[in-house]
Amino acid sequence: MQLNSILLIVLTCAAVVAVVFLVRLSIQLRKMAGEAEKTLVEVRVLVQNLSELDLEVKARVEELGGTFGVFRKAAVEISKAAMMVTSRFLPAPVRYLPLVLPVARYVAQQIKKGKEKHHVE
Repeated sequence: MQLNSILLIVLTCAAVVAVVFLVRLSIQLRKMAGEAEKTLVEVRVLVQNLSELDLEVKARVEELGGTFGVFRKAAVEISKAAMMVTSRFLPAPVRYLPLVLPVARYVAQQIKKGKEKHHVE
């Protein structure tokens, strides 16, 4: 009879521990579900804000596309006007100055460097 009573006490203690554990687990799960619900609401708000921001960015990109189109047209027209001015109003040798000036500048720098080396030695 003593073995049965000891076994009954052990099983009762195990049952009490299991019930306490399950109660604490259910309380923790409720808290976690509440926090998850709050987080889900915040995520929905953030997603909505992100969607609005995406629409705003797309609108601005379209505006910039139009602006760049205008700049491109202006650059083409300026290039055409510059070509017309250089081809009609300037004499032929002047047209080659953009090619000749950098070469002349390079040669002048090399000559200057050569003179500086002679003064140092």
